[in-house]
Amino acid sequence: MERLGLLSVLLLVSLVAPARAADVTGAWRVTISTPDGTITGKASLKQTDGTVTGWVGPAENDPIPVRGTVQGNHVIIKTSPQPGRTVAFDRCDLTVNGDKMAGTIDTDKGKIEFVRE
Repeated sequence: MERLGLLSVLLLVSLVAPARAADVTGAWRVTISTPDGTITGKASLKQTDGTVTGWVGPAENDPIPVRGTVQGNHVIIKTSPQPGRTVAFDRCDLTVNGDKMAGTIDTDKGKIEFVRE
């Protein structure tokens, strides 16, 4: 009976405990697919607790700053374009699955995939 009580407590704790956030720190290959075609690039992200910072762009020497949040396996990234620059997306919503993140850009403008390098 004592084991059953301990098992019940452990099960309850696992159901109530918050999901552990994915770790998105690192270098990524990025592919954006829209009705107009496919764009490839790179990203470098750093995660501190639930905040993501870094850059995304066509290459390391052409970065656009980004900032976002991580909650469990859900990531939101927003770009911060510089004056005179255009960006492929304003916001992307991603789901992390191992060494891949996939989702949508600007709600419905296309798909985006990050693959860890």
